[in-house]
Parts: sequence; structure tokens; C-alpha cells
Amino acid sequence: MKLSKKSITLFGAALLFATTALAGDTNKGTLNVSDDVRVEGQTLKPGKYTVEWNGTGPNVQVTISRGKNTVVTFPAHLTEEGAKNQQPAYGSATQPDGTRALTTIYIAGTNAVLQVDQSAAAQQSANQAAK
Repeated sequence: MKLSKKSITLFGAALLFATTALAGDTNKGTLNVSDDVRVEGQTLKPGKYTVEWNGTGPNVQVTISRGKNTVVTFPAHLTEEGAKNQQPAYGSATQPDGTRALTTIYIAGTNAVLQVDQSAAAQQSANQAAK
């Protein structure tokens, strides 16, 4: 009986460590911002950020953090490029008011590309303006 309990305990611990190891390196990357860019009404100032996304399929929820502080969370579309991104990068577009809006995030070392869901962002901005 003692052997059985020890076996179950060891198996459970091994399973826990394997699950933690797998979860630790997925869906995460860095973003180096060189100019002010806006996303979901928040301005990302120049600096280094952590990008993390959750979800299955092409529709994901992205969280951008600086240090331990979450800066912004927004919907995006996850796509893949043919070749791995060599370094973290982002795309932006000039808005009518002259600000730059974040449009795309390229995750270094992966084929992952996060495209900001512009329709959801526009809808949320319109809802905020109406309040």
C-alpha cells in the first residue's frame, strides 16, 4: 500500500512539472517599441514590453505588459508567416489625428504574427466616445 501511494504521488508530481514546463514557453514574446503607438486607447511609450496571447484558432486575446503591470489587453488575429521572425517587430499606421496605431506584432523566433483586430478596436473606441 505504501508503495502504491508513493507511486501515485511521484506520478502526480511528474505530471504537474510537465504541465508547468509546457505552459511556461507558449504564447509569449517581446515587443520593442521605438515610437509612441496607440492600441485600444492606450499609448505604448518607447521601451520593451512583454506580449502574451491566449485563445485557440485565429482569434486570440493579447495582453501587453511592462514589468509586472498590464498596459493593455485587446483582440487580435493570429497568423503565421512562411519564415521565422528574426527579431521582435511591429507595424503601425498613421491615424487621421496624427497618432500612430499599432497594427501588427511580429514575435521573434516564431512564425507568429498578431494582427490587431481593427474592427473590434474601432467599435470599442466608438462605444467609449458615446458614453
